Amino acid sequence: MMRESVSRRNILKATGASIPVLLAGCTSDSGSETTTEGDGGGGTTTSGGTETSSGSSDATINIGQSLNPVRFDPITQLSNPDALVANRVFSQLYTYGEGTDVVPNLATSMPTIERDNTRYIVEIVDNAMFHNGDPVTAEDVAYSFRAPIEEETPLLGIFSVIDSVEAIDETTVQFDLSNPYAMFQHVLTHQVVPEAVREEDKEAFSTEQPIGSGPFKFVEWEESNYVTLERWDDYWGDELPNVAGVEFTPITESTTRVTNLRTGDVDVIETIPPRLWDTVESTEDTSISEVESVGYFYVAFNCNEGPTADKRVREAIDYSFSMDDAVDRYIDPAGLRQYGPLPGPMVEEWDMPLEEWMEIPNDKDIEQATALFEEAGVPADWDAKIIVPPDDNRENIGLSIANGIKEAGYEAHVERLDWGAMLSRAYTGNASDYNIYVLGWVRYPDPDDFMFNLFHEESEGVNQGVYYKNDEVMEQIKGARESTDRDERQQLYQSAISTLLEDKVHLPAFNYKNSYGVKSAVSDFQVHPVSPQNPRLLTGYNNVSVDR
Repeated sequence: MMRESVSRRNILKATGASIPVLLAGCTSDSGSETTTEGDGGGGTTTSGGTETSSGSSDATINIGQSLNPVRFDPITQLSNPDALVANRVFSQLYTYGEGTDVVPNLATSMPTIERDNTRYIVEIVDNAMFHNGDPVTAEDVAYSFRAPIEEETPLLGIFSVIDSVEAIDETTVQFDLSNPYAMFQHVLTHQVVPEAVREEDKEAFSTEQPIGSGPFKFVEWEESNYVTLERWDDYWGDELPNVAGVEFTPITESTTRVTNLRTGDVDVIETIPPRLWDTVESTEDTSISEVESVGYFYVAFNCNEGPTADKRVREAIDYSFSMDDAVDRYIDPAGLRQYGPLPGPMVEEWDMPLEEWMEIPNDKDIEQATALFEEAGVPADWDAKIIVPPDDNRENIGLSIANGIKEAGYEAHVERLDWGAMLSRAYTGNASDYNIYVLGWVRYPDPDDFMFNLFHEESEGVNQGVYYKNDEVMEQIKGARESTDRDERQQLYQSAISTLLEDKVHLPAFNYKNSYGVKSAVSDFQVHPVSPQNPRLLTGYNNVSVDR
């Protein structure tokens, strides 16, 4: 079925204006977006008082952001620059430890799961408070998960599996799901907001005075200039942050951001682009903290209509250029070559057959590409339409493909679009809009989030510009989504991914590293694979200090 239009809500989901991490635009020398959902605040939860750890308790840490935050209400969903700020302000039922497993934050323990994996019961701590002094109650938690559904925010697609959520008592929340959902524990990393405060004035809550229960409280935001936070000395967690405050400064131009780090105007910068990596690495009193992100950047084909609906044409395009060379030239050392739709940390955790996947991409062979184009009956005057978002790195990947198609005897053009135009065209299934697009996905560290949203026909078209049809693959993805048996899920995903790679639905391209430039005055700085967890200023395993 051809999709003629995309709803405004779905466009918002895939741009930086929305959803928990969707179409990624992580590292770039130009403007781009990453959306995501997660947390980065506080350490593990216990009852009892707090104490300040050793380290500088009077210093403010200055952090240079790569993009401007625009709002801070988790219910309406945060883009990545929003989340980098807000996740210091808000607490979650669960957060992430050093890896991608969820650990309790506001919750006292992992959920009790009943009713054939469709009921989750969560107990929360009894001493947590919001910054205005109100207690965090089970009703606040229930509201935080109910509001995105009732208000139909961009989180609706993920939260719609929730049939009901209610407070059983002041510290117990019960979630009833419409069906088993293996990834639900990751959904429980959603931020908790005070119902009464947000309902009083939602706009003010989002832009003027967001109130959470995290270790830092919001002080001031001057749009495009700075956001300031200060340590909340009544924080209910195990310990207080070592730093007295945080100032986030958006510095969208990469060279300026690196210059500010080198001169000491900021202590930390987010996102080291490939062309400036060596500059930062060689700067005195500066280091790069990096870890592979939970993300995936790819080349996708229109399998609905036009020449790329023929597998032979997709195979020919894979023969027409070298993805290895393109990633080495344009992405390294800020990113890594990727060979499947799951990020490296997930491939390792789920014991996926990476070596087998590495054998699937074709080496560049123009003669073979030309033969396949001719065998598929591609018209001699075909002009391949390749669309890319406003991101230099992905544009360069697109240009590499276009040059290869031209070498094989056809025309190809790359069109760079702003995010609104990109997402309104990339999902139509119309060959007049695109044959190929280059995008990315960054969100929850569970295979379902990548496999269902990027490939399944029931994914509401959020990222289904491929229109791939294969009943067996769809059943495998759906079965893995609803199964709670990890071994069964692993086998289903492994089989589905092998078919998708052989059918050239996507050409996996690369994954970025979450990278930060850090001055030597900053101690105990940690980088996490889930992007909005960063910067990790206070967790169960680290507490950042600044020596002034």
